[in-house]
Amino acid sequence: MAEAQHRRKVGTVRPSHLMFTGGVGALIDLPNFPVLVRGLDDWRYDTVPDWEPLTEPRLLAAVGKLLAAPVRQLRPPPWLAETPDDFTGQASRIGVPVMPFPQWLRCTACNRLAPLDSSSTWGFVNDKPRRPEEAKFFHQDCPRRKRQPLAVAARFVLACVNGHLDDFPYREFVHRGGACPEASHPALLMDDYGGNRGANVVIRCTRCPAKRNISQAMGRRGEESLPMCRGRHPHLATFEKCDRKPIAIVVGASNTWFAQTLSTLAVPPTGASELQAKVAQLWEQLQNVTSRQILNAFWALPQFQVLHKWGKDDVFDAIEQHAKVAEAGGGDQQKEYPDLLTPEWDIFTATPPPEPTDDFALRRAGVPGPLAGFVSDVVQAERLREVRALTGFTRLDAPDPQDPDLVKRAPLARDKPAWVPASEVRGEGIFLRVGDSALAAWEAQVADSEVVSEHRDAFARFRTNRYSERINADFDAMYGWPGARYIALHTLSHLLIRTIALECGYSSASLSERIYSAPDRAGILIYTAVPDAEGTLGGLVSLAEPEPLTRIMDRARRDALRCSSDPLCAERLPSFPADFLHGAACHACLFVSETTCERGNRFLDRRFIIPVDPTFPALIP
Repeated sequence: MAEAQHRRKVGTVRPSHLMFTGGVGALIDLPNFPVLVRGLDDWRYDTVPDWEPLTEPRLLAAVGKLLAAPVRQLRPPPWLAETPDDFTGQASRIGVPVMPFPQWLRCTACNRLAPLDSSSTWGFVNDKPRRPEEAKFFHQDCPRRKRQPLAVAARFVLACVNGHLDDFPYREFVHRGGACPEASHPALLMDDYGGNRGANVVIRCTRCPAKRNISQAMGRRGEESLPMCRGRHPHLATFEKCDRKPIAIVVGASNTWFAQTLSTLAVPPTGASELQAKVAQLWEQLQNVTSRQILNAFWALPQFQVLHKWGKDDVFDAIEQHAKVAEAGGGDQQKEYPDLLTPEWDIFTATPPPEPTDDFALRRAGVPGPLAGFVSDVVQAERLREVRALTGFTRLDAPDPQDPDLVKRAPLARDKPAWVPASEVRGEGIFLRVGDSALAAWEAQVADSEVVSEHRDAFARFRTNRYSERINADFDAMYGWPGARYIALHTLSHLLIRTIALECGYSSASLSERIYSAPDRAGILIYTAVPDAEGTLGGLVSLAEPEPLTRIMDRARRDALRCSSDPLCAERLPSFPADFLHGAACHACLFVSETTCERGNRFLDRRFIIPVDPTFPALIP
């Protein structure tokens, strides 16, 4: 296979796809074969002219803190626009590197099963520059067809909870852990008989009578049939020690890859946080400042003029503080994710709002009279910019939203990364601040209620059941419990999203939410977060005006009173032994798209907001 063929495009995805759906270490299904996205060590930017990193100092510092690594850049994926008349130029050889995986192929005509490195068996063609998605593997000498038939990936792989991924050991499996008595590398066949009783795929050796059904590698039986995990990271081409038993899964299974990301709004920094942001932005140069004398030498340089609004002592203290955070291996990772919401809350509640910028512009709309007893502030976010960074990924188990270390994170690079992939989206939004006094009084009233107790107990069961293999003496089943305040705000957010989507012109999947819930804060931001022009059409911001906002709140309340699944929905509680994390909520009344909800449609209950349960006081009577 010619080297030029391996430098050609085989598919296209959006930058946001690499953040949430198929980034580093993920399998992406192309029309004819799946590919695995390689690690950051193989991403090349030297051939991309005039590329620039994304700037968001708060996110950059948070990523470095989470990874305990000297992360200095947030990079967009390498990309170059194609010219309409040149599909074989430089742009066709620039992109995110991938590799075919799994690396066992099966002929669609004769069922021959062999590894990809059997060059005499398989061929590869990618000779249509205008149709890169038609790249394919084929069987060169198929005994059943003269024309070379399509070869597809054998659809089973091994994965473990430590983030490892490996090819299925077909030869060892069919020979029950031993070797073929007739040949060292015997030819295999994969016969797929279909059916509706689970896997019915038989692996057969052509040199001896050995054959075995793949169902014997599934479930508890598979624990005895499969070897120990080899600790393979194919995206990095590395192996490490692993004490886990792998699990056989099908290519394309949704639990093969879960992204661990951080995202933040590009809000204007203020006060001490502004100084820290400037230090992070200039860290490429300031990392060499190890004494006040060196700072004095740098002080007059043009790029450091922005620091002159602070004193040298303050700047040097900020440099020392940033160095401690950015130092590779400098201390243990903390249990919680970095706090990225507090600066956003401070800006949204600031009086007066900050001066508008190209990335951020706020305008107070005023609280409508009918909502004055419940809503204390309404802000129109006319311009927003959200930056998202990929910090790692997990396999089989999704990352815990509160505890970043509970599920083991697989690395993006062989060593501590100096940069991570990132993307940005622009949009608009509505920020609502709920009255503190009304919410605090309601929260105290329901604190000891049976409903809140059921939700709290279900949360403990959920964490215990989900992380049963990781429970140790330090495991706290209630760690991360968001409380009744969060459930009420989250439910209100979903009610508004479903109602807003009917009026603003955006689909509900184009909207996102950020919940600001803490003892000293209660707010909701509903905003657009899509990587195209649809996110800034103005239809969302206009709904924050007094008349439409009053109408939307009233409609959301009326719609929440009825659900087509009532009375089953209205009476639902996560009572023992259930471990789901919602009460009176379902697809007909509260659930929204997975890309919209920040907690995967968990922590929702209509009775917290409106009176569907006569025994429980609703926040809005």
